[in-house]
Amino acid sequence: MEDLKYFTLAIIGSPLGEFTYESSQTINIGTEVTVEFNTRVKRAVVLSLCKQPDFETKEILEVTKSFYSSQQMALAHFISTYYICSLGDAYSLMMAFDGEKSALYSKSDKVEIESKITLSKKQTQALAFLQKQKVGLLFGDTGSGKTEIYMKYFEKMIEEGKRSIFLMPEISLTPQMSIRLQEHFGESVVMWHSKLSTQQKKLALKKIHSGEAKIVAGPRSALFLPIYDLGVIVVDEEHDDSYKSSSRPRYNARDLAIYMGKLCNINVILGSATPSLSSYVKFPFIRLKGGYFNSSKKFVYEKSIERLSPMILSSLEKTQQAKEQSILFLPTRANFKYLICADCGYTDECTFCSVGLSIHQKSRAMKCHYCNFTQPIPKVCSKCFSPNLTSTRLGTAEVVKDISEAIPNANIEQFDRDTITTPTKLKKALKRFNEHESDILVGTQMLSKGHDYHDVTLAVIMGMDNILNMGDYRAREKALSSLIQVSGRSGRKKDALVLVQSFNEPFFSAYLEEYEAFLEEEKAYRKELYPPYKKLCRVLFSHKNGLKAQEEMRKMSDALMAFSDVEIVGSGKCIIERVANKYRFEILLRSDKSTSIIRAIHATRVTLAEIDMDPIDFA
Repeated sequence: MEDLKYFTLAIIGSPLGEFTYESSQTINIGTEVTVEFNTRVKRAVVLSLCKQPDFETKEILEVTKSFYSSQQMALAHFISTYYICSLGDAYSLMMAFDGEKSALYSKSDKVEIESKITLSKKQTQALAFLQKQKVGLLFGDTGSGKTEIYMKYFEKMIEEGKRSIFLMPEISLTPQMSIRLQEHFGESVVMWHSKLSTQQKKLALKKIHSGEAKIVAGPRSALFLPIYDLGVIVVDEEHDDSYKSSSRPRYNARDLAIYMGKLCNINVILGSATPSLSSYVKFPFIRLKGGYFNSSKKFVYEKSIERLSPMILSSLEKTQQAKEQSILFLPTRANFKYLICADCGYTDECTFCSVGLSIHQKSRAMKCHYCNFTQPIPKVCSKCFSPNLTSTRLGTAEVVKDISEAIPNANIEQFDRDTITTPTKLKKALKRFNEHESDILVGTQMLSKGHDYHDVTLAVIMGMDNILNMGDYRAREKALSSLIQVSGRSGRKKDALVLVQSFNEPFFSAYLEEYEAFLEEEKAYRKELYPPYKKLCRVLFSHKNGLKAQEEMRKMSDALMAFSDVEIVGSGKCIIERVANKYRFEILLRSDKSTSIIRAIHATRVTLAEIDMDPIDFA
């Protein structure tokens, strides 16, 4: 009988630690294997060879031909350490290399390609600057030609026999960008995102494994694909919150792209018209002002609560009569955010979450946007039985209904997550709008995500004060960035009017054209308190038994008091105390160094604690 060898494995997707298994085979580090784990067959990664343990071990069932590169293993180790999760969770993000195809990965030859992209003098200077930086920030106004610079960089990578990753904040950006990339680079582009079918993913991976894919584009999951000869990573709209994962491991793809750049010794480009203060402070940047468009924008502010005012309706109608197009932004989807009793003030809440239900007239239901709990719209107050129910916080569906009644001959498109549920629906909605089949696009943040709307001469922006008044240290940055991003979708070919419903005109008007001045002022506001000058970490505790969650929070909070280099900013119930029938508590930590927080958490962590390093969501 052959001598048994013992290996330390990480079970992919398991939140638990490392495990020891045995095999008679010699297995390379990084190989993907299958094992029996909790009576099920699971995939695992071989981390190291180890000595025979003093307990009985199970045998490795199958040694596959798939493997993880040394860079992937180093990245998984970093994710596990920094975001304080298991290696199994870290590896669950990644796609392994296919051993059967690896023979096809001979170093690509240098290729001459015929370029159809001509850069301006400013764009050429920006490209030269970015090529000299390990991490460079392209701080370019909307329409200043950032995409052309990226594409020119991709051309250079292909000529050098290297591949590129192009990250976009979410799937909603992929249809238009895929058209631009494929028009120029053809079959050498692979789009990758979660909405691809199993067959589409297989075809995409085949092109990646064979080396045919020279540019891999998509949201944050595209970062973890098995790509040899990587030459550059571009993170477009780097300020966008959707780069941050809201589930374990709670990583930020922008920050991991920067770390990957170090591991692979390649350049990383961050691009945005409204860069995050963190990137502005940390990395060298080049400023691209203005754009290709000679049109101008006129900003008009209306001091008003969030409502479809006569001024807004009149402007929408005039634009429609002139056969021009409008976009209308507001932060809330559905018809209204809440239903409130005018007599006793009671708000219908979700049965499983401590949040008000949103009204969806089309489905005649009230829905929870956290757990999807649904109930019929009540006709009387559930508490005092009064029929005097009023709605607050206008939503997209209600706006569409009200505009349709006020301007009956207008074609209106609702553009949010309630209606745009697949890439196909997104593609069709954008096609209808750009071919003038629809006159008005009403949407949430999806409107601002880098889409090209050719003939928009009116942008209506509502709900800015709701964003500005959020309990979040980045509220000013989020509000101003949203206003600039949405208004940037208008006035591409003709002069445009931007109507902003807000009581805070002095703040917005001061910085609309001077985002850099805002960032400089924000630096002073955040120093000594908030990122990028301090590190924050949110520790979450949730359980169906609220007392258990609270006790776990107190236990960890008391233990953390021993660490003088970590400040407990606050602890207690989350703003939204209950989600999906689990009670939630939190501790917010602050320190000069992430290493201090990591050390303190490892020493004090309790079973229920879930770690959110560098949090962006405080609700």
